[in-house]
Amino acid sequence: MNKTVEYNFLKSALTLENPFLSTEAFMAWLEEKKANVNHKITPIKFSEMSNWGFNKQTGNLEHDSGKFFSIEGINVKTNWGTVSEWSQPIINQPEIGFLGIITKKIDGVLYFLMQAKIEPGNINAVQLSPTLQATKSNYTQVHKGTPPNYLEYFLDDRADVTVLLDQLQSEQGARFFKKRNRNIIVEVTSDIEVKEDFCWLTLGQIKQLLALDNVINMDTRTVISGIPYGDIELLDKIKDFKQSDHEKALLNSELDTKNALNSMEGIISWITKHKAFAELDVEKIPLNSISDWHKDEESIHHEAFKYFSVIAVRAEIGNREVHSWTQPLVKSSQEGIIAFLVKEINGVLHFLVQAKLESGNFDIIELAPTVQCLTGNYRKGENEYEVEYLDYVLNPASKNTTVRYSAFQSEEGGRFFEEQNKNMIIEVGDDFDVNVSDKFIWMTLNQMKAFIKFNNYLNIQSRSLLSAVKFV
Repeated sequence: MNKTVEYNFLKSALTLENPFLSTEAFMAWLEEKKANVNHKITPIKFSEMSNWGFNKQTGNLEHDSGKFFSIEGINVKTNWGTVSEWSQPIINQPEIGFLGIITKKIDGVLYFLMQAKIEPGNINAVQLSPTLQATKSNYTQVHKGTPPNYLEYFLDDRADVTVLLDQLQSEQGARFFKKRNRNIIVEVTSDIEVKEDFCWLTLGQIKQLLALDNVINMDTRTVISGIPYGDIELLDKIKDFKQSDHEKALLNSELDTKNALNSMEGIISWITKHKAFAELDVEKIPLNSISDWHKDEESIHHEAFKYFSVIAVRAEIGNREVHSWTQPLVKSSQEGIIAFLVKEINGVLHFLVQAKLESGNFDIIELAPTVQCLTGNYRKGENEYEVEYLDYVLNPASKNTTVRYSAFQSEEGGRFFEEQNKNMIIEVGDDFDVNVSDKFIWMTLNQMKAFIKFNNYLNIQSRSLLSAVKFV
């Protein structure tokens, strides 16, 4: 990538001062948006949904248009882990949507145009989303609503628009069937109208807000997670910013290219070995034929009421392209927890990365956080499998660790109902063995960013956590 682009990203990430909207003023603005928008989300019976219904042959839950998404069944067989076969509902949404952020340089600093947006599944109504957050069905107006704001900056070849980042990235592999979105950041040089519910923030402010629970939505987190900041030489250009020792260590891990424990070739070989070993046979089956799951008037749920369920809601949101509609949402059975363990190795902070297989993965294995527990009964010790390093996350005070980051972050509110996961980064001490089991590997932030550039390497949970890494 162009070093000027990387420098501009890094400078914005180190900038907390915003003469247009301070972080404190932003929080007041966000609360005002919550207060001023009429919104009501009501769980309903499946029979009360409009334009949605169960296919008479398959039992699949589908939209009348054949667009948007459907809830279908899959049967999974694998040699990975201790559970070799299961069936489950899954979201099938073959469209590739836009998750796009417009940036503009103002007085030498790159600002991000962000949107205060209500999704039907949001835990707290309004969250900060990208400039453009739209499925193909949305932006082609299958819903017969108005087109999304700023769509033209992402669809058209314009002389005033430069693409800074453009990646296909995966969605939740346990819930979506091979779903991907286009994560894109563009820079605009011409004047641009800041419309209602939009504001300019620096990248540093966005990362500052990620320390708070459920302010920055999942789509923003995945887009900014892929931002590269260059190499160690860029530090010479940027002076006079205050950092804690941990923030310095994170920035060093982001920019250092010479002191990683594992080479890029070694990491690629490790991933390739696991992909070659892992077998993942996923067969689409009718929703009405999945085993261990039941449907009643209000939900599709596992017989033990664990994992997740599918429910229906009526959404009434005053500032959306369509003001009222009904739809299915996936409801988690419990709060999840995702965490990276980090350790200083060779003078550089390394992240402990897990090779993880999930039923909806596009390419079998993706790189996940050290601990990723979104389903099962891990808090009670009743998981189907043993979760390595779980005790470091559930009981960090009992270990020689320092919790560097901890906040609840929501899943995407357009598909998930009030789902939040505890996101954590925990630094382990010198007594933590550098030698780890075969499904784990140490990587620097710089190495993880190199893999994010390419499709389907880091899963969405990893990207969510990396987005919260801040340098000031």
